[in-house]
Order: sequence, then C-alpha cells, then structure tokens
Amino acid sequence: MGRSRKTNQLIREFLSELKEVLTKDGSITLRSLIFQENFHSLEGALKETEIKFIYPSDLKRFKDKSLNVLDICFGLGYNSASLFNNVIRQNSLINWYALEIDKKPLEYSLGNKSFQKLWHPKVFKILKALLKNSKYKDQFFDCDILWGDAREKIKNIPANIKFDLIYLDGFSPQKCPQVWSVEFLSKVTQKLNPQGYLITYSCSAAIRSTLKDFGLNIFNNKPNLVSKNLWSYGTIAVKNIDEKVLQNNLYLKKLSWMEEEHLLTKASIPYRDPTLNSNPKDIIKKRVQEQFLSNLKTSKKWRDKWGMTK
Repeated sequence: MGRSRKTNQLIREFLSELKEVLTKDGSITLRSLIFQENFHSLEGALKETEIKFIYPSDLKRFKDKSLNVLDICFGLGYNSASLFNNVIRQNSLINWYALEIDKKPLEYSLGNKSFQKLWHPKVFKILKALLKNSKYKDQFFDCDILWGDAREKIKNIPANIKFDLIYLDGFSPQKCPQVWSVEFLSKVTQKLNPQGYLITYSCSAAIRSTLKDFGLNIFNNKPNLVSKNLWSYGTIAVKNIDEKVLQNNLYLKKLSWMEEEHLLTKASIPYRDPTLNSNPKDIIKKRVQEQFLSNLKTSKKWRDKWGMTK
C-alpha cells in the first residue's frame, strides 16, 4: 500500500511539471509546463535527434577508436541513447559525461515501452545504471552523469579531459538563458578538443556570435529543402577544421551571407551571467536593456530584407 501511494505521488509530481507528447514519427517527448516548451520538435523526437545531433557527429570517424563526449542538458536521453546505439555497432571506446538538473525525464523514458524499443538492450542497461548510480562502466563504456545546475557541475569534470563531441541541447535561450550565456559557453568551449565538434540545435545569432568570438569556426546544419523560415537545423562549432573533413561531412555548411548578416543585428547581443548563478529573468532583462541601447540593425529589418514571415 505504501509503495502504491509513493507511485501515485510521483505521477502527480510528474504531471504537475511535465506532459507527454506524441510526435509525428511515433516517438514520444515531453512538454515542460514550467518552461512552456517541448523537449523536441513535434516532427519527431527521434528524427530530431538523428538530424540535429547524430548525423553531423559523423560517428564513423570513431570506428575502432576512442571518443570523449559531453551531453549538456541530457533530458530524456535521446541524444546519448542514439549515440550509444551507434557506437556499440562499431567497437568504439567511449568516455562520456552528461550534465542534467532533473531526473524525472529519464525516469519517464525508462518506464516508457516505446522508448525502450528504439535501442539495443545494452543502451537501456546503461541508462538504468545512470539513473540508479549516476555511472556505468564496462570494457567499452565509461559513463558519468552529474545531476544539478550545469553551471556548477561542469566544474566537476576533470580538467584534463577534452571532448571530441559536445551536445548542447537545453531549452531555448529565451527560456533557459543560463546555459547559453557568454560565461557558461566559455567554460564549455574550453573543454572542446581542437578538432572537436560542439553541436546544438540552436541557430540563434547570440549563440553563434558568442562561439565565433571564442575563435570557433561556425557551420550551419543545413536542411535538404530550405524554406524562408526553415534555413537551419542548428549549429556546429569547431576550433580547427580540416578541409577534407569539411568536404566529407555533408552536414557542415559554411554560413550563407544571410546568416552572416544575422550576426550583425541586435539578435547577436549575447546573454550574460557574470556570476554564473544569475536568475534567468535577470539575464533576459539585462540583454533586453543592452539591445535597446545598441545601434545594431534590428532583426526585423534583417527578416524583412530576406523575405521571412517570422
């Protein structure tokens, strides 16, 4: 009886903050009622993971090799589960870290049969261990998830570890600016290997400008069919890029002139969090004030010039 009451309490807590959403490709995602934003696009949680994170990673580069991965804002686990699913088949050695503030999305994933069916049984085993023990280790995998505020927990990653892949998949900058600030992104980029890829779904001018200011080369994850309002699936940032690698990776496209102009508008003004513990509302407020005082062109003028409707 006690266990039943506890289960019911957990369900009530879950429903008060998170709502299940079925996406068009049949995979499930969640909507945060606090952030008023879905974890994934309605087009498909699995589809989004593959297009925006896994394909640009070019994982075949790591066949029979080792790779270091950092997953920031782990969420339901789609990005890393898909990553694990791929590297299992190519005998890669993976040293993996994740940063996530909330256990409830992973708890939900592990209890959902449709999510479980997507992956190799070993992937499910790894995710269960991460939820229970915050770590998993065997011959091929060495995994640690750090629960808590990413701004604080990133300090717990050993300083000598540099990452071949960094996935940045938090809620949008307007909703969760604390993981997109200049100060936090500075810490993130310091952990990137010289040839490593920082991959995010965001094509925000503020994020791209910040990464560019840190000396990274910025690339667009370009859709196959580009429309006026869907011109990017996200951003890939690389410190040093080999031209051969650039030619072989179909998902790394140099920024168009339209995108370069985007970085010259008020939209490019960054999010600032000098203390790395600011309230999200304060971060947003400071940026709005900075934009108001800026002489840069408005993003509306940029959209009008390029014929965008939103």
